[in-house]
Amino acid sequence: MTKKILLLPGDGIGVEIMAEARKVLELMNEKHSLDLELDEALVGGSAIDSAGKALPDITLEKCHAANAILLGAVGGPKWDNLPPADRPEKGGLLKIRKEMGLFGNLRPALLYKQLADASSLKPELVADLDILIVRELTGGIYFGEPRGIRVLENGERQGYNTYVYAESEIRRIGKVAFEMAQRRDKRLCSVDKANVLEATMLWREVMEGLAKDYPDVELSHMYVDNAAMQLIRAPKQFDVMVTGNMFGDILSDAAAMLTGSIGMLPSASMNEKGQGMYEPCHGSAPDIAGQGIANPLATILSVAMMMRYTLNMPEPALLIEEAVSTVLDQGLRTGDIYSEGCTKVSTSEMGAAVVAALSL
Repeated sequence: MTKKILLLPGDGIGVEIMAEARKVLELMNEKHSLDLELDEALVGGSAIDSAGKALPDITLEKCHAANAILLGAVGGPKWDNLPPADRPEKGGLLKIRKEMGLFGNLRPALLYKQLADASSLKPELVADLDILIVRELTGGIYFGEPRGIRVLENGERQGYNTYVYAESEIRRIGKVAFEMAQRRDKRLCSVDKANVLEATMLWREVMEGLAKDYPDVELSHMYVDNAAMQLIRAPKQFDVMVTGNMFGDILSDAAAMLTGSIGMLPSASMNEKGQGMYEPCHGSAPDIAGQGIANPLATILSVAMMMRYTLNMPEPALLIEEAVSTVLDQGLRTGDIYSEGCTKVSTSEMGAAVVAALSL
């Protein structure tokens, strides 16, 4: 059966990295007869410029019809003067997540052995690092109501947001995290701030209740401030981490630097129907857009995650991951992961090298 894949290049370097990921998809589709049907649509700032809003109706329709979505990146200073609800990030990216019900975000922090020297930590602290952060993606303070900016009686402006989680939302993401832990080292650390936030007091209670259904998984709890410290002090103590939207956003970016570069980290956002949106963890990087120096490997590895989690094609996924490892063995590096003795390459050259490795 044909699988529909929707490509959303977006803004900034999203266009450049998507071009390389598309080459990988097209090669895998042809070489391994995967029966993939590729389509492309606008989202983010490029959609605002062309269609007047960050998520055009036709793009959303294509999202719902697709088996999987591959996103580049959205946003940039060009659109920062728009009202918050109309900007590429909230009007485009967050709206897709909400409309598609993409509640479960999987962010692996995996250190390729070839990049041990690129990490900001000592090699012995990060060697063989393999963490999976499971982040709740459609609730919490990013979506909570009421929210806004109001004027107080004394004339001072006050910004406010609401941190809220329903029990069903916590249970849903908890089940994903426990199931992921079962497939790995069977250790799950739930990150909260239950000493001061009622929403996360409930979070901890629900996680404890779920643990009874997964007796083979060791559940632990950690306050988010301690978790941030422990990620830097001893990151290999973690296997799977599960947390809410805001905490997961921050911790996954911190974990990214343990691996050498955020340009190496893919991610998956899943809904209850099995549809997924796959994207690199980095943003649109407008400061380097158009220069041909962005790292496309996170996007290419997002393709591998798509193969594994939505398309149920583990063998093609493994081939892509092995191809990335091959080009790193060859000493090829974009600027973000470059070190002395390696060969610095452009975005397109790195993509071409992955394609060449897959063609063997």
